Amino acid sequence: MNLEAAKLVFYEESYELLAAMEAALLAVENAAGPERGEHLNAMFRAAHTIKGSAGLFGLNDIVAFTHLCESVLDKAREGELAITTPLIELLFTCRDHIGSMVDAVRCGVEAPDSGALGTQLKSYLVDSAPVVPTPAAAAMVVKQEQTGPRVEVESGGDHVVSSDHWHISLRFGVDVLRNGMDPISFIRYLASLGRIVYLTTLYDGLPNPEEMDPESCYLGFEIEFQAAPNVDKLTIENVFEFIRDDSKVRILPPHAHIAEYIRLIKDMPEGMSRLGEILVRGGALTPMELDEVLGIQRENAGAGEHRPLGTLLVEERLAPPQAVAAALDKQREHAAQKTREHRVVRVDATRLDALIDLVGELVISGAAAQLSASRSGDSALIETIASLGELVERIRDEALSLRMVPVGEIFSRFPRVVRDASRELGKDIQLELAGEETELDKSMVDKLADPLVHLVRNAIDHGIEGSDARRNLGKADYGTVWLNAYHESGSVVIEVGDDGGGMDRQRIRNRAVERGLIQADEVLNDQQVLQLVFEPGFSTAETVTNLSGRGVGMDVVKRNIEALKGNIEIDSVAGEGTIVRLRVPLTLAIIDGFRVGVGQVSFVIPLDMVLECLDLPTDRGSSQQHYLNLRGEVLPYLPLRELFEVDAPAPARQSVVVVQYGSQRAGLVVDNLEGELQAVIKPLGQLFRGVRGLAGSTILGSGAVALILDVPDLINRAAKNERRKVALIAAREARHPAMREEDRP
Repeated sequence: MNLEAAKLVFYEESYELLAAMEAALLAVENAAGPERGEHLNAMFRAAHTIKGSAGLFGLNDIVAFTHLCESVLDKAREGELAITTPLIELLFTCRDHIGSMVDAVRCGVEAPDSGALGTQLKSYLVDSAPVVPTPAAAAMVVKQEQTGPRVEVESGGDHVVSSDHWHISLRFGVDVLRNGMDPISFIRYLASLGRIVYLTTLYDGLPNPEEMDPESCYLGFEIEFQAAPNVDKLTIENVFEFIRDDSKVRILPPHAHIAEYIRLIKDMPEGMSRLGEILVRGGALTPMELDEVLGIQRENAGAGEHRPLGTLLVEERLAPPQAVAAALDKQREHAAQKTREHRVVRVDATRLDALIDLVGELVISGAAAQLSASRSGDSALIETIASLGELVERIRDEALSLRMVPVGEIFSRFPRVVRDASRELGKDIQLELAGEETELDKSMVDKLADPLVHLVRNAIDHGIEGSDARRNLGKADYGTVWLNAYHESGSVVIEVGDDGGGMDRQRIRNRAVERGLIQADEVLNDQQVLQLVFEPGFSTAETVTNLSGRGVGMDVVKRNIEALKGNIEIDSVAGEGTIVRLRVPLTLAIIDGFRVGVGQVSFVIPLDMVLECLDLPTDRGSSQQHYLNLRGEVLPYLPLRELFEVDAPAPARQSVVVVQYGSQRAGLVVDNLEGELQAVIKPLGQLFRGVRGLAGSTILGSGAVALILDVPDLINRAAKNERRKVALIAAREARHPAMREEDRP
């Protein structure tokens, strides 16, 4: 992998980690106890990983700033820093600042200045004081007696040294004297490496006088030792190198060294997975101590007792519990990273698009092969091509699924949006999410993010009332905004709803008349009135806020959704709230289609939108009445021959394809029903971009081009045509009450 490719991975990973950090920050606000600690750990790991990755590319500004964030988070998770609202706000700002720094590196521009934020973070590092004593400190009791300080270790508790001195627990083996070793010489040698602050001789191993052996050693020592600056644990252990096999030596580091061990362990690169190796590398454990505890573990395993290494290290007092815990965290972090690496493969989006294009060409070639096989009449060939077609269809589905992502990828950013907007407006608002697992094409997800942000902010600003107003209306003090996603008729529907005051139709209409969008006497149905809010420059806000009120945004929402071949519906009940539904196609690449013919022209209808097919009645009355009675319901229809001006005589028998989009239905009149097919959507040429009713084109197996119909647009057009005709007939009736019966719909 070259440097630029590696940087792309760094950018994507950073954005994912920043999203995780934001989610953890939001959770910290409402969490307490162990749950809050888990979220703080998640934030720390995200900052730590970004820092490490940035260091690989020499991004020193990012490294320095994330190190400050990491230090503050470390103090918070250790209980030395209280989680307050100002701190959370600062961490949110820092998270956004890191994102801006990554964006700056990606775009090749100058990174934003970190000076002011860095100063705020440093103030927390300097002025903070412990909020509660840590369990390790609470478990340590230091007594000052006439003979000097002594370390006491509670049974089952953490054994640490509460002072800045090393504590050495020494139990000489019985045969030390017999082997020619002088215990006192080791004590003198130890004193040459520093200063023995306190020494206690232990006599608990002495037998009864009649059982004593003058050549045996029964002594032990508890020593507090102030080491010289360059003396570490391994150096102290080497003092007792010649008696390690016969004696029991336990060396407990001072608090300062424990903190250093933990820091070294956390700063290790992602590579080690063994607990013992991590502790040795961090300095909390020596290689000889590791060999010793591994020997104890093997002995226990031989006796049928399997005990974790970390437990044995703590019980044998070979490593501080805090260092073991940090090493276990590092081990779990490494395991999680390896799991992610094995389960997820990062693929550049352009390569995925190229794969989809190739699969599309394969679908077209498969259709051509199937057509040739059917013309040949060779049954064996037809059967083989049919099997090949099934495989191609499965490959198509799998290839398309690679681009499908859950809409939860968009939804995850809205807790922060709602939090910030509600605080800015002084409103108490909760967010509810549903349907996050609903999948949509990745290209669609990216283009839906901004429209949804506009809609959510509008719901908060215009929809939700203030707490006092809600209380007067008998509502809960807090407002609710929700996002929901689900599949329906081959489309994905995303709802943005609120339980606010709803939309005032009369106010919308009056403002539209003021701006010249409609005439004062123009007749509009309920949905048409609500759709006026998407007109450019339209706004009913009395005051302009940072969120809305300028009339900019809602027209962009509509334009973006229509560019995705989708549409927007609004349901609003006065005093109860509003729901805005965005309906977009599942994918823009390959679809299952239903082929129909009009004259020599072929059209393709998305199969998910086809409900049924029926014959067009010959006794339908006036040819101007484009509607049918479908089992007691009025069904408007559009003759495709007239709509697209197909120059061919109509056959004696025509068919109606009933299609549905959302809650609306319509019929499309065609000459022939030609069956199902897989259609690879090709964009229309520049010349046909403005033609309404067409969503694209596809290549048939014969090599001919078929036009893909824009069903939502056709349904809306059919409904509008019938409403216009009804209005004209009503107007004629008003002028000529004796209008003929057959002219009425």
